Amino acid sequence: MNSPRIPLYDSRSPGLRRRGFLAAAGGVAGLGALTVTGCAGSGPADSAGEGDGKPRRGGRLRAAFAGGGASETLDPHLANLFADAARAKALFDKLADYGADLSARPRLAAAWEPGAGLDRWKVTLREAVFHDGRPVTAEDVLYSYRRIADPGRAFRAKASLEPIDLAASRALDPRTVEFVLKRPTAEFPNVLAAFGAYIVPRGAQDFDGEPVGSGPFRFVSFAPGRSAVFRRNEDYWDGAPYLDEVEFVVANEESARINALLGGQVEYAHELNPATARAHEGKGHVQVVRLRNSVMQSFAMKTDRPPFDDRRVREAFFLMADRRELVDGALSGTGEIGNDLFGKGYEYYAADLPQREQDLDRAKALLRQAGAERLKVTLDTSPVAAGFTEAASIFRDQAAKAGVTVEIRTGGKDSYWRDILDSGTLCSYRSGAMPIEAHISQRLLTGSTTNATKWHHKDFDALYRQAQSTRDKRERAAVYARMQRRLYAEGGFLVWGFADWIIGTARTVRGVAAGAPANSLDWARFDKVWLA
Repeated sequence: MNSPRIPLYDSRSPGLRRRGFLAAAGGVAGLGALTVTGCAGSGPADSAGEGDGKPRRGGRLRAAFAGGGASETLDPHLANLFADAARAKALFDKLADYGADLSARPRLAAAWEPGAGLDRWKVTLREAVFHDGRPVTAEDVLYSYRRIADPGRAFRAKASLEPIDLAASRALDPRTVEFVLKRPTAEFPNVLAAFGAYIVPRGAQDFDGEPVGSGPFRFVSFAPGRSAVFRRNEDYWDGAPYLDEVEFVVANEESARINALLGGQVEYAHELNPATARAHEGKGHVQVVRLRNSVMQSFAMKTDRPPFDDRRVREAFFLMADRRELVDGALSGTGEIGNDLFGKGYEYYAADLPQREQDLDRAKALLRQAGAERLKVTLDTSPVAAGFTEAASIFRDQAAKAGVTVEIRTGGKDSYWRDILDSGTLCSYRSGAMPIEAHISQRLLTGSTTNATKWHHKDFDALYRQAQSTRDKRERAAVYARMQRRLYAEGGFLVWGFADWIIGTARTVRGVAAGAPANSLDWARFDKVWLA
């Protein structure tokens, strides 16, 4: 992301200026910087610093995120960046959100119940109120979803809500919604948890003046591209936060975020790169929390064009990859190796498939069978994401051992994701956390709008429809397993790793969950954080 000028934090001008970061860092940089104390698992990262570990109320936590500049908004339906999502989560609620295994967990929805045909779902709301004291009702839910689905607007959750027939859906009473669906949808709770599907008061349109939500914090102030300050909501249905206030500070450069943390200008720094964590490990000044299995790292092969329209070539590429070398080299070892499938550790993941290992002899034999012994391919990559260019160089050298020439073409950050969707044959690719069902529906069906591998198979589409119309969860899991076995054998994603999402905190910060991937329920849960 491009970095705007960031103002210095002081009482007159909230925010962070780069010179302020560098000056603050000067006093501590020579001391080392980071200690890694967070690890995968459940519960908070809570092992360093003063305090007895018991939650305590009070204080303001300052959290640094990469932002979107002067065009930033607090409209939760326009959330695209992690900063947007974290601010939206503080002010608003969804009907559901994703647990650590990416299964849907109730939030504003107290319960959901499918009809016999899985094409009608009844959702019961819990007792919750907006910041202005009005109760959250079924009409607010329907208004929110209809606003998101407005064909004239480009709201983030629009595609996720597509299965709902919102014209036919209705409020049965103030706390009960009947959703009518366009087709059977066994995983409908995933729709309720969709990124950006926040519930707002009926009629709400202006979110940058004084937005009203039902979330754990209330609005105080907002300066787009600089700072947002929210105060504890004492009436929050899930319990009032421990913090008095949370301030979201924009700092686009990773170096600025870590230097602000080291200099005491913020207590929470989002999205640190693996090299930063590794370089400062063991120095004891701050804590690092690693959110495991947060980001799929892969190469995407377009299966509808040469050379990857031949499944033997795709299998050969699977066998060229040394996944451990890629994780160690491109991610500084902060991640897990992949097995050519999305969603390691998530609900429905096919963990029983054998771990694929590098086999250069078998790769060469497959290329000979396909008539592609001296194959040359172009690998599109970009510095748009951490590890992309490093992984491309490592894989180029691995492929050379199988007689394949990989030429690296480096694209710009601004247009990379748009450019690779339809053009080229091989590219660096990553995906954040989402349910495996959502990954399939958004990336692997013939009609999927972000189908980067051009995986178009009517029988595969039919399996997805079968899974969605299967009420019994074990039987549904068996269908997803069958789909994953096929992708493992001949799909277009060479999934070489799963990167940790890395967060740095001051030693006084407690309650930051370490067991949940980025973008799941317990990520950025500032209502559960306290200062020791």
